[in-house]
Amino acid sequence: MIRNQPQKLKLERTFKASIDEVWELWTTKEGIESWWGPDGFTVTVHDIDLRPGGDVVYAMRASGPDQVDYMKKAGMPLTTHHRLDYTQVAPPGRLAWNAMVDFVPGLEPYVVETLLELDEDPEGTRLVLTFDAMHDGHWTEMARLGRESELGRLEAVLAKRS
Repeated sequence: MIRNQPQKLKLERTFKASIDEVWELWTTKEGIESWWGPDGFTVTVHDIDLRPGGDVVYAMRASGPDQVDYMKKAGMPLTTHHRLDYTQVAPPGRLAWNAMVDFVPGLEPYVVETLLELDEDPEGTRLVLTFDAMHDGHWTEMARLGRESELGRLEAVLAKRS
């Protein structure tokens, strides 16, 4: 499948936390494992090399009953292995990466670019997450919902810390 200049999606949130706290949750093994992935999934980080040209290698496992059922019905494994390749690392405000979408049955793999921008805000930290649309509307909506769920989990982790 040839994808010409994919549509970008943008999610914005403001967290009642310092920029350093938010950055740490995006850039450490413990931080990522505490919230990454949509509801009903758990993540195990195997390796992280936080620099341009570095990567993070992790496994995501369906752990919620609805998610396990969905994965089985879709013919997908319950655990998928992923690698994000960092293209920009500028602490504590900018992180960009490429992720290979190679887990959709019957579809040629392709890359999704993502950009995280953090800025200090009077109310805490403003986050802007911009990422490529996926190969069709259904998968793009699933990606959006998944990212929204992740940001909700991130917010919950930050709230517990304060």
